Amino acid sequence: MNEVPSADSLIGEVESLGERLARARAAVGRVIFGQEAVVERTFVTLLSGGHLLLVGVPGLGKTKLVETLGTVMGLDARRVQFTPDLMPADILGSEVLEEGHDGRRAFRFIEGPVFTQLLMADEINRASPRTQSALLQSMQERKVAVGGRILPLPEPFHVLATQNPIEQEGTYPLPEAQLDRFLLEVEMDYPDEAAEREMLLATTGAAEARAEPAMTARELMAAQALIRRIPVGEQVVNAILRLVRGARPGAEGVLAEAQAHLAWGPGPRAAQALMLACRARAVLDGRLAPSVEDVLELAEPVLRHRMALSFAARADGVRLSEVIAALTASIG
Repeated sequence: MNEVPSADSLIGEVESLGERLARARAAVGRVIFGQEAVVERTFVTLLSGGHLLLVGVPGLGKTKLVETLGTVMGLDARRVQFTPDLMPADILGSEVLEEGHDGRRAFRFIEGPVFTQLLMADEINRASPRTQSALLQSMQERKVAVGGRILPLPEPFHVLATQNPIEQEGTYPLPEAQLDRFLLEVEMDYPDEAAEREMLLATTGAAEARAEPAMTARELMAAQALIRRIPVGEQVVNAILRLVRGARPGAEGVLAEAQAHLAWGPGPRAAQALMLACRARAVLDGRLAPSVEDVLELAEPVLRHRMALSFAARADGVRLSEVIAALTASIG
């Protein structure tokens, strides 16, 4: 008969994990300057076992952040630069015909860069929709179907993608189904003056700080399992349901702003993502259970890419952030 872990045991595990995460965040902070909120949400994504979409103009350190996380978390990482001529086989891999010493010919599968623990999809919206969708199965099912075979991906498996603002030339908006696979969409903004000054002095000298490992892949997987055991109060569950269900036009209990301005709203995967992210944020802050404050803090990165404004709302200059702010205010 399996023993149910005691509260003291859970507390001890959370405290131990909190110490390791503090070391990991400090290691990232020695390389990445002035992006504390972005770093926090990236850790939340990894602890939740999900994928992250980083949005921002070039030069803000999105790629550097992903590279640093791979080192700090002890993950095998690979990078793919998405370009308009990139093909699905360049990501997934391809079969090649080889001739053996006995003269027999056979196909051999050569794995693509997706067979890694941390895949950095750089400028993902510069590739064609066909290539973008090549990641869809990998992100959801952690496996790849090639040549009639199903090949599992390494564990853990995370996609950390960077994206340029869709207003820039040469970009292709990601399909809605693929956007839904990202746990969070995080906007990366310019650093403040103090952080930019620190970065300027630290990165232009004779020696530049380098990231050092602070955790291992096995420890990350153990942390992800622990996150799912964190208790969630009824008040937090109700807040998540009210937030997600209140953003669905035409549904019962929908908020007036959502009904007036949204073409479509978030599905059940948004509620699942918000539940996991709230647990992860609580542990990252050294708390044993999430609060409604966590729901409010993570509402925008969880919902922003899972809902769309109507044509009339876009014509009137309404922004998604305004609709989400009204949603959070209704439960705050």
